[in-house]
Amino acid sequence: MSERWETVEEISAARRRFEESLPDWRRPAAYGVGRPGGPDGIEFVRVNDGEHPLPAAVLATVCGYRGATGSFPLSRAELTRAIDLLAPAEACTAYEHPNLWAWRELRDELHEDHEAAAVFIDDWEAPSDDPHVKALRKALGH
Repeated sequence: MSERWETVEEISAARRRFEESLPDWRRPAAYGVGRPGGPDGIEFVRVNDGEHPLPAAVLATVCGYRGATGSFPLSRAELTRAIDLLAPAEACTAYEHPNLWAWRELRDELHEDHEAAAVFIDDWEAPSDDPHVKALRKALGH
């Protein structure tokens, strides 16, 4: 890993670069990453409610989220790409990196032929029939 974002300013600049590179980008109200399983069909390894915008933009870069509530399949290779894109942030000790740690753990558990899911909520009030969206809302108490 050659790139390192060691300061809060470098993290902010990286976030801006990712967000600016995404056409029609809207920062999600909430998002999470999970594996298949559990009573709701997904077990989240990490959920974020209005926080951690850099990992959201990185995840969106990989899976295609731009601003509509929904879920996206996430292969092991795509999860690895998201991890690689976010890894330079780990050099900044001003922050913990719970998304990066959770994504690595999930990636190490996933078999090549299994998929995780990235779930985004753009608007808490927007209706959705997506079971993963319903599970994320439930996980966050909405």
